[in-house]
Amino acid sequence: MQNKGYPAEWLYQLKQRNNIVSIISKYVRLEKKGNKYWACCPFHNEKTPSFAVSEDEGFYYCFGCKESGDVISFIMKYESCDFAEAVEILAKNAGMEVPEFVGDKEIIEKKKLKERILKLLDAAYKHYQENLYLPVAKPAQDYIKKRNFTRHELEDFKMGYAVDWNEMINYLRNKGFTYKEMVEAGVARHNDRKREEYIKTNDQPQDSKNIELQENAAKESLIDKNDKTNVSIEEEPKEVSGDYYDVMGKRLVFPIFNSLNECIGFSARVLGDSDYAKYKNTAETLVFQKGRVVFGINLVKALKQKGGLDKIIIVEGQIDVIAMHRAGFKSTVACMGTALTKENAHELKKLSNNVVLCFDGDTAGVKATLRSIDILKDEGFNVTIVSLPDKHDPDEVLKEYGKDYLSNLINNALPITDYLLQYEQKNYDLSKPDEKGKFTVAALGHIAKLRSNSEEEPYLDKVRDLTNIPIDVLRRDLQKIKGGQASKSDKNITDNVLISRENGNIKAIKFILSSLIYKKDFVDKNIDYKKLLPRYVDIIEKTYENIPISSYFDYFDVDQTPILKDCIGMNFEEYKGMGKRYFDECLWSLAKQELENKKAELAKKADESRDLSEKAKIMQEVVNVNKSLKERKMEDFYVRQ
Repeated sequence: MQNKGYPAEWLYQLKQRNNIVSIISKYVRLEKKGNKYWACCPFHNEKTPSFAVSEDEGFYYCFGCKESGDVISFIMKYESCDFAEAVEILAKNAGMEVPEFVGDKEIIEKKKLKERILKLLDAAYKHYQENLYLPVAKPAQDYIKKRNFTRHELEDFKMGYAVDWNEMINYLRNKGFTYKEMVEAGVARHNDRKREEYIKTNDQPQDSKNIELQENAAKESLIDKNDKTNVSIEEEPKEVSGDYYDVMGKRLVFPIFNSLNECIGFSARVLGDSDYAKYKNTAETLVFQKGRVVFGINLVKALKQKGGLDKIIIVEGQIDVIAMHRAGFKSTVACMGTALTKENAHELKKLSNNVVLCFDGDTAGVKATLRSIDILKDEGFNVTIVSLPDKHDPDEVLKEYGKDYLSNLINNALPITDYLLQYEQKNYDLSKPDEKGKFTVAALGHIAKLRSNSEEEPYLDKVRDLTNIPIDVLRRDLQKIKGGQASKSDKNITDNVLISRENGNIKAIKFILSSLIYKKDFVDKNIDYKKLLPRYVDIIEKTYENIPISSYFDYFDVDQTPILKDCIGMNFEEYKGMGKRYFDECLWSLAKQELENKKAELAKKADESRDLSEKAKIMQEVVNVNKSLKERKMEDFYVRQ
């Protein structure tokens, strides 16, 4: 039997050989209490542990955010990988050979392509590294000396050099990779000028044999016309020869790794004077999505696993990351460009709750900081912000002012509201009444986002000191702003309450299904649960099998089945000593509803009937249903022998 592309028995063995407590302990600090292990949830921000891991049953459940899963699910969510990748990680950990994946043809092809791309990128970055030490790499070596990069930094960040436009293409071809795979990986691009020359020189009538030869050549040398990278035609190097060229040609190359330490793309810096852009990144590929990439995340993850991570520092560029690491700020990362995304924040949240924004001290850096604040707040980070000297980046600050100066800035980084008030203060001339009023409105808007009066008061005092506006006036204006914000969200709040409200029997259904899943002693074995709960036949049938709780995550998409997720996370401690009584009440609650529905249908049928003898039979059935309701009889739902 295949299960999610792998034999069910093999998946069971995989989980048995990857103890869920041991695996999760590598990422989260667990503490045993009773028969479970507890921690603060790695998937949402909390101060009191609500993330429970059951070693016996092989699954976890968060009573706060409702995340749940088995050891495979945990790896998928924590490492941001798909099912097959999580399986491979765990198989490697257990020393198990992964069987051939059997599933949807499209998924299989995508999986194979992804594996080839990663293999190609792994070969490419290692070859770029080798090139860096060749005599021909002198431009890169001179730049490295100018930047004072050490051998240790070169190794940590795997820096390399693309010696020309064709050398890497030839190397990868000799390694057995196709041009199409190079393009798919973002390493190569087709020479459009060569395409134009090819078309011009082959636009005369030809015999069928020549046409066939031309078509075969095209298959090998030309990519599909719709297959484009992010490199524009204007950027295409004029000195390129051959049908394909190395996108990173003649640049210092920075491999980009994901949290699994896999090379997924490149960023490269031009050396010397050039008409081209200073930095070039890999185009979007199957494995490289710019909005999800965090440069240096693999090193920060390794730092956390060694227990040395208390905060993450975010800067703008790769050079800044390297400079920060050299100065001892090992928890520094950068996003691809200054635009931090929700996906970036989600990745970083798995490593730390604390973030320091340290963007450049220019207009673009300030704008990037302002954009990043709400994204990080929504993800639940504790955010502080460094204001660098005007027009300086971290690398320049370190060179000009030194490590201690920057360390002091980071240690005294401003909380969000302090930074925003400081920012607003720079935008207005407080000596002018109209400017002072605009500043006050902007400042109160930021203060209104705080969660409590005790948090608001110090900032109201600060605004009063800056503007000389009486504190009682500021408080009244603040309440007006907060009232306006609240009224806008009133409808959303009401809608959410209505959407999340459970009908009276949902709790009963959950408790019965949970009791079946956990095989509780008080379960009444006389009941036909598939008849009582026809909507949940698939789940009920699995409860009759002798499978561990963790196997439910193999057979069902638990994340997309909220009721099953809640059932797996049922806390039976709340029903200690009265489980049997509550179970029987739940059974009767559902049975009563079914009987009342049946009674209503019979009454309608009787009203519509014109046959007196048929009407009499129906009414007798109504009498029997009434008797069952009065005496709380469950016979209608017994298993038929």
